[in-house]
This record gives sequence, structure tokens and C-alpha cells, in this order.
Amino acid sequence: MALHIVVAPDSFKGSLPASDVAVAMERGIRLVFPAADVRLVPIADGGEGTVAALVAATGGTLRQTRVSGPLHEPVLAQWGVLGDGRTAVIEMAAASGLTLLPPAQRDPCRTTSFGTGELIRAALDCGLRRIIVGLGGSATNDGGAGMARALGARFSDEAGRELPDGGAALARLERVDIAGLDRRLQETGIIVACDVDNPLCGPRGASATFAPQKGASATAVGALDSALARYAGHVRRATGRDVGGLPGAGAAGGLGAGLLFFTPAKLRPGVDIVLEAVGFAEIVRHADFVVTGEGRTDFQTAFGKAPIGVARLARRFGVPVFCVSGALGEGADDVLEQGIDATMSICERPMPLDECMRTAGPLIESATARLCRIIRASRQGRGCA
Repeated sequence: MALHIVVAPDSFKGSLPASDVAVAMERGIRLVFPAADVRLVPIADGGEGTVAALVAATGGTLRQTRVSGPLHEPVLAQWGVLGDGRTAVIEMAAASGLTLLPPAQRDPCRTTSFGTGELIRAALDCGLRRIIVGLGGSATNDGGAGMARALGARFSDEAGRELPDGGAALARLERVDIAGLDRRLQETGIIVACDVDNPLCGPRGASATFAPQKGASATAVGALDSALARYAGHVRRATGRDVGGLPGAGAAGGLGAGLLFFTPAKLRPGVDIVLEAVGFAEIVRHADFVVTGEGRTDFQTAFGKAPIGVARLARRFGVPVFCVSGALGEGADDVLEQGIDATMSICERPMPLDECMRTAGPLIESATARLCRIIRASRQGRGCA
């Protein structure tokens, strides 16, 4: 009897989209199990690939809108309308994402989520009143202030001057004015597809957990965290909402909190939204095993990123899950407590990051084949076919 294998990876950020990762994994599987029934289910968790996954799963359409990038440079951002014709799906990474900037320009003290607000406004202008906003892959740490500004909110200092963009400027915040906030938001259902469960501030907050990978120094991390705490206090008084401590508020540099503060948003794990849309429970139910993966597996993965969502659902049916990753970082073993049975890096030897990213396809194929050889030996040892 042929093996039934489900391949459900996230994208390898900055290197390959999830669909290409899945194809590379299938090639590796067929080197070891040529007769296997392999089902490719590229997924996402709110970051890169969320629009493509949901549009493909629902038979929707893709659109493009020119918006402001993380440093206000023009960006042609892709978003989608789902098959129901009523729901927009947006990735903040398409407008305010880290991969839109070269490493030398990455600075969460200055970057803005303004372009994400412009994408929301574009969906509103099209008459869409249900919007899924995918968080993840952000270049920002501004608590969603840029997004809110694009939708009509105003932030000023003690002298009444409007604050510049970026997370650092929030340290001077004295007044939040929401009188001009787009009124259409109050008649719009906004679902936030979140890939982590971090709060806005503190040791697990947006700044401490994510700002270093966006270019922040140790000194800047502390300053950004203090600025977000100040921001949360002023916005709480302006809106009457206290959301900074909620799980997911710290996602995407605090955009999760910004959406909760300024819109009638509800947060959900992004991977759950995608897995429901593709009918993953029915797909995985009869699988022999699942291969998932992402660009880097570390302590952040266990907070609720795509491989964990896959593993939790597969575990309901007793299906083993293996994770093939671009790199295994600090805390990678944390995922073994969340339903993933084993992890494997695609790097066969020490190599520069740019080489690894450039040759990711062949490396993923080779690593998946190595994994499958181990699985084959284990199955033979148990007397399985």
C-alpha cells in the first residue's frame, strides 16, 4: 500500500514561497518513496504567503495597490479578494515587511506601518467590509501607529507637533486624536491573522522579542519598549481600550495592538485561519506522516507559528510531523513539546547565509530525502512496508 504523505510548509522568508518549498520537498520525498501519494498543501501563518494561500484555497482573485513602504518608499503591494467576493485579505509584510528593505536600511526606530493602513483603506474603498489582516514579517516596531495614521488618527508631541514615523518617536507622544479615524472601520469585520502570542511590552513583548532581528541594538530595544508602553497608555485613554497585555498584541511590531486599539478587530492564530480554509483536518486525517517547514525554527516558532499549527492539528489524528528548516536556532527544541516529532536543518555543512538562501531549493530537496531515509529505516525496523 502506498504511503500517504502531506507536505505543508510555510515560506522560507526572503528565499522561497511556500509553494516552491513544497515542490522541493516533494522531489526529496520521491527520491526515497517514489510511489508515495504526496499531497502538497502550502500554508502560512499570517506572514508571507497568507494572501496566496487563502486566495488559492477559496478561488479568489489577486490585486495590487501602490502604497508607502517601511521608509515611505513606493511599494506595489499585492493583496486579495476571497472567493466569496466580500472578504479582503492583506499581508502587512507586503507593505511594511522586513524583506522590502536591504539590511543596511533596517531600523525599527524609523520604520512605519503606514502602508498597511493604506492597504486597509484600499479594501474599504472597494466596498469590502470583511478584512483579514495577516501579521508577520514586519520591519516595524511602531505599535500600528503608522497604520492608524493612514486611516485618520493623529499623534502629536507636547508642543502639538505631529510625530514623525517610527517606534522611537512614540517616546515623545502626548496626544492621540481619533476624531478623524475612518468611520467605515466601525462597520467592518476585521480578523487579525496572528503568528505569535506575545504581548505588546515587557520581556516577551514586541521590542524585546522581535526588534533585534529588525536591526535594533540592545540600547534601542529598551528605548522602543518604553516608547510602546507610553504609546499604549495614551491610546488606552483615547480609545477606552486596554489591549496591550493580550496575546498577539505584540505581533508585527505591535500592529496587533494597533488594530485592537483603533478598529473592531479580533485576533486569531493565522495558521488556524489558513488550515481551515484549505480543509487541512480532512487532508491530514489519513496521512502516514506530515513534512512541514519554515526558514528558521527557534524559540519563536513555539509561540504559534505555522509548523506548530500543523503539528497540533495532525496530533489529533496521531499523525507524526517532521519539520525541515532553513536553520535551527536557539530554542528550536521547544517545538518538540508542541507536537513536532523531529527537526532537520537543510544545511549539510557550514555555509554563508546568502549561499544557503540562494540554493534553498536543492538544499530542501536533499534534507527532505535524508529525513525520508531515516523514516524508511524506522518503518523497516518496525516491520512496516
